[in-house]
Amino acid sequence: MTAETSQTLDRGLRVLKLLADTDHGLTVTELSLRLGVNRTVVYRLLATLEQHSLVRRDLGGRARVGLGVLGLGRQVHPLVREAALPALRALAEDIGATAHLTLVDGADALAVAVVEPTWTDYHVAYRAGFRHPLDRGAAGRAILAARQQPVTDPGYTLTHGELEAGASGAAAPLLGVTGVEGSVGVVMLSDSVPERVGARVVDAAREVAEALR
Repeated sequence: MTAETSQTLDRGLRVLKLLADTDHGLTVTELSLRLGVNRTVVYRLLATLEQHSLVRRDLGGRARVGLGVLGLGRQVHPLVREAALPALRALAEDIGATAHLTLVDGADALAVAVVEPTWTDYHVAYRAGFRHPLDRGAAGRAILAARQQPVTDPGYTLTHGELEAGASGAAAPLLGVTGVEGSVGVVMLSDSVPERVGARVVDAAREVAEALR
């Protein structure tokens, strides 16, 4: 840690990351061991985070992520959307299909950014805020594929008619972006997806990932 950084803030952020990575919470002792600091320091960190609703402690004394992080999370979508728009616009114009950025929201896939092509006579109407189960549609299936192959590139996913009759989709997951789980894809009125679309979607997902790093 450099002289310009805050040790207390660093420890507080590490606490949040540790708690976010567990479903059952952590005790003060467990946090103390993982942080390499004494229990008194952990108590102070938790007390401060609790004041901002970022951490809560259950009846057994285990610390968990608090509901306050939801308020912070809601501010992430506009930032992610802004970073993704250039790549989505290029994708939509190149393919002539509606391009979208989709993020995980609980058990659903949530479209947070959508760009429609400007030169086509018709295209699929797809709106930001549209959500669907992760196991339906190319956007969600691409995310699930990345979960199964977290180290290697899972490529792209193709679907037809799963969300809208007559519509086909192609999507590729965002890879290597800490804290963001999602995919970039296109949806088009077609019985099949042209061969070049898959590779183009993978490139767009890579561009978005780089913009978010």
